[in-house]
Amino acid sequence: MNASLLLLIVALLSGLAFWAGRSRSLVVAGVGGVRTLNSLPFYYGSLTAFWCALPSLVVIFLWSIFDGVFIEKLVHPLIAPAVLEAAHGNMDLVMNQVRNLAASHVSAASVDPSVVAAAERLNSLENINRWAQAGVALSFAVIGAIWIWLRINPQLKARAKVEDIFRWLLFSCALLAILTTIGILLSVLFESLRFFQRVPVTEFLFGLEWSPQTAIRADQQGSSGSFGAVPLFAGTLLIAGIALLVAVPTGLMVAIYLTEYASPRMRSLIKPVLEVLAGIPTVVYGFFAALTVAPLIRDLGLSLGLDQWLAISSESALAAGLVMGVMIIPFVSSLSDDVINAVPQSLRDGALGLGSTHSEVVKLVVIPAALPGIVGSILLAAARAIGETMIVVMAAGLAANLTANPFDSVTTVTVQIVTLLVGDQEFESAKTLAAFALGLVLFMVTLGLNYFALYIVRKYREQYE
Repeated sequence: MNASLLLLIVALLSGLAFWAGRSRSLVVAGVGGVRTLNSLPFYYGSLTAFWCALPSLVVIFLWSIFDGVFIEKLVHPLIAPAVLEAAHGNMDLVMNQVRNLAASHVSAASVDPSVVAAAERLNSLENINRWAQAGVALSFAVIGAIWIWLRINPQLKARAKVEDIFRWLLFSCALLAILTTIGILLSVLFESLRFFQRVPVTEFLFGLEWSPQTAIRADQQGSSGSFGAVPLFAGTLLIAGIALLVAVPTGLMVAIYLTEYASPRMRSLIKPVLEVLAGIPTVVYGFFAALTVAPLIRDLGLSLGLDQWLAISSESALAAGLVMGVMIIPFVSSLSDDVINAVPQSLRDGALGLGSTHSEVVKLVVIPAALPGIVGSILLAAARAIGETMIVVMAAGLAANLTANPFDSVTTVTVQIVTLLVGDQEFESAKTLAAFALGLVLFMVTLGLNYFALYIVRKYREQYE
């Protein structure tokens, strides 16, 4: 029985349990009716449905985590030692071959007979495992539903128990988010520490040359690699800075115009058009930057004679930054618009009543009051700009140049992370592990931006009664 069918059966049983629990509550209420019950019949049904679904879902979740490990442990003894020796003792490589054969992705005629036997055993164990999982999960569902159904009586505080279950579910979701964040951080941190065992931290953080090409084999003549990440940091900051110079003033001015000056008809026309920009795929922005903006900037630079002092490239940070700035305008304008709209109208009326002009009200009252939300919108836009990849690849290139020239080609941290993880380089190499070090630095930079934003919010926040 596959997982989808099993979950569907659990959902149907839960619906049946809800009906049974609700009906049971009406029966035990007797002639006094619903008024004699501690809670409404809906809560008795919900409690029964929860006790039907939750135990079975926990069983399915835990079973799915550990079943693969036990099954593979039972398959390992069937593999001949010669096969393991041919794989240099790498059992994962052999098991990958066994799984491919079990899924009929490779022909059985081209593999060792012990591998064929292991694949047959794997298929048999997985079939038994699926039915055993279904049987145990459905048994827990039925037992849980029957147990709580028998306990239904007028004194049972079903509503309080249902609310407790919801409270624990919400707590579990919050805990899951925290644990996921910690897991991501630890996975990146451990791989980064392995990288820093091969490359000094000072070389990575302060080195001025980025050339991560390394020899794949020990007997291969190749570069030992240069892992100075300063060109990547500089390129990321240059492109993100250009994008923010475009998006923040434009988005903020648009928000102020829409909230303070535009008529309702004009607002209803402009706001949806602006928000359409957020739904355009980044690859479309990349095409626009590569085919239209980048050649236009290059031709403009050449026509102005800037090539005599600056390098003018067909792929430039300016092209990527400008298009990226257009892309993140809705992030600034929409959030700032909502925040400015939330400023109490009484503040505007009071300032106008004291003789302030409309522009003075906006500058001295509305913007300070909405500053925390505006800072949040700018932070979101900055994070979006720092994490963008497709536009940079198509419009700014892959060259790790250390330059402040916006007409030159540069690359960013996110682009290099993708580049390092693509290809035939082994995972243990410094080239691949460098991607995790870059990810760790990006995480720390984002954390610093969040802390700075919180500091600004606390310092300039306006509180009203």
